[in-house]
Amino acid sequence: MTLLNCLLSAWYGLPMMSKDNLLVSTINGTGAVIEAIYVFIFLIFAPRKERLKILSLFAAVMAIFSTVALVSLLALRGQARKLFCGFAATIFSIIMYASPLSIMRMVIKTKSVEFMPFFLSLFAFLCGTSWFVYGLLGRDPFVAVPNGFGCGLGAVQLILYAIYRGGEGPPSDEKIKDGTAMVEKQKLDVEKGTV
Repeated sequence: MTLLNCLLSAWYGLPMMSKDNLLVSTINGTGAVIEAIYVFIFLIFAPRKERLKILSLFAAVMAIFSTVALVSLLALRGQARKLFCGFAATIFSIIMYASPLSIMRMVIKTKSVEFMPFFLSLFAFLCGTSWFVYGLLGRDPFVAVPNGFGCGLGAVQLILYAIYRGGEGPPSDEKIKDGTAMVEKQKLDVEKGTV
C-alpha cells in the first residue's frame, strides 16, 4: 500500500498535475523507489507461495497507478486533472495510514505492544504531522487531510504504547514455538518467589 501511496502522491505533485508541489513529488518519488527496491529484494528471497502473492499485489498496484496516470493524462485537463489525482492520492494515503488499525486492535486485546514497535509509531506520527503542517501552510487539502488522519492515528498509537508498554499480554506464537515464553514465565516466578 505504501508503494501505491508514494506513486500516486509523486504523480499528484508533478507540475503538470498541481502547481508548487515539487517537494511532494520528489520525496514521494524517492519513497516509491525505496519501496520498489524493498519489494524486489523480498521477491528474491521469499518462498514461492509468498512470491506469487506479492507479485499479484504488485501487479494490482501498478494497474491502479497506470489507470490513474492514463486517465489524468488522456481524459482530463486543468483543475479536473488535479482533483482526480488529488482524490486518488488522498484515498490511498488514508488507506495506508489506516493499515495499523488491526495491530492497534491486537494491542488493546492482548494488552501488549509486542507487535507495535515504538519507533514505527513515533515516525508515523512525525511524518503525518510534518506533511499535515506542510499541507496546511500550502493550503492543499489533498496533502493536509490524509496526513492529518495519519497524524491522529500516529498519536493514538503512541498513546496505546504509553498505556500498554509494561503489559506482558499472552506470549506470541514465536515465543511459544522456541520455548522462550516458558523460560520467561519461570524467570518471573523465581523473581516473585513463587517457585
